[in-house]
Amino acid sequence: MNDFGTSIWSTAVLLFFLMDPLGNIPVLLSVLKGIPPKRQRFIILRELLVALAILFVFLLAGGPLLDFLHLQQEAVTISGGIILLIIGLRMIFPKPEGIMGHQPGGEPFLVPIAIPMIAGPSILAMLILMTQNSPGNTGNWAISVLIAWGLSAIILLAAPLLLRVLKERGLIALERLMGMLLVMIAVQMLINGFKVLF
Repeated sequence: MNDFGTSIWSTAVLLFFLMDPLGNIPVLLSVLKGIPPKRQRFIILRELLVALAILFVFLLAGGPLLDFLHLQQEAVTISGGIILLIIGLRMIFPKPEGIMGHQPGGEPFLVPIAIPMIAGPSILAMLILMTQNSPGNTGNWAISVLIAWGLSAIILLAAPLLLRVLKERGLIALERLMGMLLVMIAVQMLINGFKVLF
């Protein structure tokens, strides 16, 4: 029972890092700039629910999708690691236009908050890998997704408050730290993929 709980929580922590809510706060606030606070909360909640639906689609249909496209697990591991590495490096060495690049004006829908900020390519690749490696543990992975998503939701909904408490410098420091962690996870994914391949 202890191992069961540990695996759920360790997976949830990994997925939480991949969602990177702390690193996404500056981007989120810049995307929502100029929108009334009450409307901002509605948009964040809506995008969180859309992202959760996408995560569960990949959790449940990821394996069959790989089979349909005739993709090997190593291809998903390596490609997910490369994308995660790029995102991590952008967080450590940010560009003026932000991690997600230039975004169109107006109220955001689906892009960039739901995809790729919350349900990004790396977490989707990870969900596919988890279900492929342990198809009998889908229930455990679903709980892990809910835990990681719930923690991310709390942080993103509290983004304006966190900005006031931590200030911009504090958020930048957190973003760099999360970037370092993502780079390490990305390198490990690449090592795992190349180990199996060679």
